[in-house]
Amino acid sequence: MSDHASADYPSNWGGGVSPLKVSYGKLFMWFFLISDALTFSAFLSAYGFMRHKFSGGEWPAPSTVFHHFPFVHAELPLAYVGLMTFILIMSSVTMVLAVEAGHRKDKKDVMMWMFFTIIGGFAFVGSQAWEWYHFITGTEAGHWKDLIVDGKVTKTLVHGANLTYNEYGNSLFGAFFFFITGFHGFHVFSGVMINITIFIMVARGVMEKRGHYEMVEKVGLYWHFVDLVWVFVFTFFYLL
Repeated sequence: MSDHASADYPSNWGGGVSPLKVSYGKLFMWFFLISDALTFSAFLSAYGFMRHKFSGGEWPAPSTVFHHFPFVHAELPLAYVGLMTFILIMSSVTMVLAVEAGHRKDKKDVMMWMFFTIIGGFAFVGSQAWEWYHFITGTEAGHWKDLIVDGKVTKTLVHGANLTYNEYGNSLFGAFFFFITGFHGFHVFSGVMINITIFIMVARGVMEKRGHYEMVEKVGLYWHFVDLVWVFVFTFFYLL
């Protein structure tokens, strides 16, 4: 670069803090979240396409499938999924409070709110496992399906769903359910493990030694993303 150009641009970025005042850690977290958002968008778009293709009654309505609630014998359509959504949203609120406490460098409050976030994450993952169990085991009555057994089409009483058959309707519904909710559940579980790691680091005073709590903010970005994705999954998979 010529001396004239250097004089015109004396504040060229030479590394360190970017012109947007964003550290490289948060910048790359945003890159990851954008790419992950595109992945989830592709999954939900594929689900929407296949649901439209089989919209003639073969595709089951989620409200008729997910109506179980712990210790309640009556059918409550989507009530438990709604509770799961509420739990995850509240964990996002506690994560906001943890990040805010980190800005104040309040170690005690950071640990408290991160602990509640971790509990919320475990509650969601456990609830999702309970939902999977009931989806896989199915109803007592079951449903008669034409299945290919030993190369022959056989009338079989089917209970629940897996990647091959589905008591509730088209087998693709089960495949999308396992793939989309499983992929999201993996994200939540990973987030819980990361939160536990950061929680231990905070407890050991690592953030105080560094002089900042940016790691809490970065994991907070990931956690909010996971919550936001679930809102879209809940809306497009369960409600529409």
